Amino acid sequence: MKKISKLFKNIEILDQRNGELVKVKGIAYHSKKVGAKNLFVCIKGYKTDGHKYLAQAVKQGAIAAIVETFVEEVNIPQYKVEDSRLALAAVASEFYEHPSKDLKVTGITATNGKTTTAYMLDSILKEDSKTGVIGTVGVKIGEEITLAILTTPQSLDLQKDLYDMKKANCEYVSMEVSSSAQELKRAEFVDYDVVTLNNISREHIDNHGSFENYFFHKSKLIREAKPGIFAVLNLDDDHSKRLINETEAQVITYGIEDKSGHLTINDINMSTGFPQFEVEILKNIKGYQQNFEPQKFMVHLNVSGYHSIYNSIVAITVALVYGISIEQIQKGLSAFNGIERRFEMVYNEDFMVIDDHFANPGNIDVTLKTLNFMTYNKLHMVYALRGSRGVTTTEENANMMVKWIKKLNIDKIYVSLSVNHVSDKDKVTPDELKVFTEIMNENNIKIEVYEDLDESIDIALDDVKKDDLLLLAGCQGMDYGCNIFLNKLAERNPELDHKKMFKPLETRVAGLLKNLK
Repeated sequence: MKKISKLFKNIEILDQRNGELVKVKGIAYHSKKVGAKNLFVCIKGYKTDGHKYLAQAVKQGAIAAIVETFVEEVNIPQYKVEDSRLALAAVASEFYEHPSKDLKVTGITATNGKTTTAYMLDSILKEDSKTGVIGTVGVKIGEEITLAILTTPQSLDLQKDLYDMKKANCEYVSMEVSSSAQELKRAEFVDYDVVTLNNISREHIDNHGSFENYFFHKSKLIREAKPGIFAVLNLDDDHSKRLINETEAQVITYGIEDKSGHLTINDINMSTGFPQFEVEILKNIKGYQQNFEPQKFMVHLNVSGYHSIYNSIVAITVALVYGISIEQIQKGLSAFNGIERRFEMVYNEDFMVIDDHFANPGNIDVTLKTLNFMTYNKLHMVYALRGSRGVTTTEENANMMVKWIKKLNIDKIYVSLSVNHVSDKDKVTPDELKVFTEIMNENNIKIEVYEDLDESIDIALDDVKKDDLLLLAGCQGMDYGCNIFLNKLAERNPELDHKKMFKPLETRVAGLLKNLK
């Protein structure tokens, strides 16, 4: 049992009704997850309002509530606050006894590359320590991964994850911090040791109202960083660069084009498809445990793409700040073989199949540009249209696709709405489908729209021939795509080695379904 007075240590109670409670056994913000003697926090969301479910929460066992507006018909102690989201973060941190203070936490934000950067850094750090990762793929504690619903979990869940990592004796945590998490205060009361802002481009514009608002929330991770921690910034990105003088953190900079920072990259060799390059430390890096003087060392990556170099230099810089040896950095990056749904080759026999997250114009540009350099007979694309991101984001994604579709000579796109495979927060709206269809029609690009993901993949498979390439593209709506594809291929080809075929699913978290074989 936890004392209410201790939980409320960092929040201002504006008013209270129905008496006062001394202790609670737990905290909840979802009425279906309320347990006996719980404190229920009423959160106002985009689509619903937790205050409407307070009576239900009481039936489930809630004995006190944090509210923004008193609920008259409910007779339990109610504590009124200005912002219940911020209050939830505060009481959650107190309830779990500030676990991030006992962990070395790296907060990573970017439009593109957050997930890959987090796992690259984790690959380096776990060479010598037990580690945790919080992000889009899931929550990883040691080598155990659980599926993620949000890139950055709700504050109560986040503090519980950090608490579990602390109990499991993790030393380092690599954590993706989304702009939505910043705006909705899910990542408040986390004690970071290093924060990074890798890059910013236009995404989630409709969710945030404008690019300026998107940047404002994205950059909070750097602007609000406390003195004594480190901020890693990208000199090749104007938005990241401009934050150098807007933070109290100690700034470490890198750049490939701009070589005026602490680190740079030289002699990039991508002839094998897997980058090899020289890392040059240009200025002294005095981190938490060690001082790295100017020097050079080689790095070999086992993941493809120019963007992988940028992701790796962030991971390298953070590792140096933590005092990780150059040998461990080299070994950790060499051992990193990529993460699911990031230009992942999931089948390569008589034809190729690539599964890609395809999240925003930057991702789409890099993915289709890479395909342009590959050898295949014909390119087919099943695209799970990204839902509930707004008309502007849909329009920008569509225009980037148009740029490359004509160059790649794709006959048509199989568009899936994935209605059976996404939650309400990711469903395609009529306006999003309309603007996507209009842009494709204006550019004379043929599309076939299917509500069901299974059907779109099944029909695309009918058209795939020997030496062709099939791209499974899309975010949440395509999470199940690889599994669906492999099961359909197994049904069509019972003579194939199914154990080998299903190997891409062995460590997969996104879109888990029972295999047919």
